[in-house]
Amino acid sequence: MGDKFRKTSGVDLKELIADLNRAYCDEWLAFYAYTYAAQVVSGKGAEDMEEYLKKVAGEELEHQGELADMIVKLGGMPTVSLNDLEKNGNGPYPMPPKKTDDYDKIIDFVTEAEAGAIDVYRKIAKKTLGKEDVVYQLVTHILGEEVNHEEMFENLR
Repeated sequence: MGDKFRKTSGVDLKELIADLNRAYCDEWLAFYAYTYAAQVVSGKGAEDMEEYLKKVAGEELEHQGELADMIVKLGGMPTVSLNDLEKNGNGPYPMPPKKTDDYDKIIDFVTEAEAGAIDVYRKIAKKTLGKEDVVYQLVTHILGEEVNHEEMFENLR
């Protein structure tokens, strides 16, 4: 993004970059948690649950890439250290359940994480609505996918 675009932004870019960076950290944590859960899921129907988890994990990885790109375009740098992901995120690591065959707990773990993501992206969307159109478009796109993830797992009950 050009300097003129950044200078005419209707939001505090430093604050916005920090918001996006926290979301970036969240996406990495979700990607790892969902990938791990997909690798260890067991029991009847494990292949289907693994497929759902892998699909959502792939989209979380896509989100972190989109966020990293936007952070850089706005003049910031995404969090670099893996050790800082949880510390710099909006919440703690979404811990997968210990029982790898308890699908209700797996569904709860995913839907709770997705509800947190929905809240984060709603806040950023409200902050950027009518003030920072490019970021608004990105976060509403990601928000829509997070809503779909939540619904997909809720429908597994």
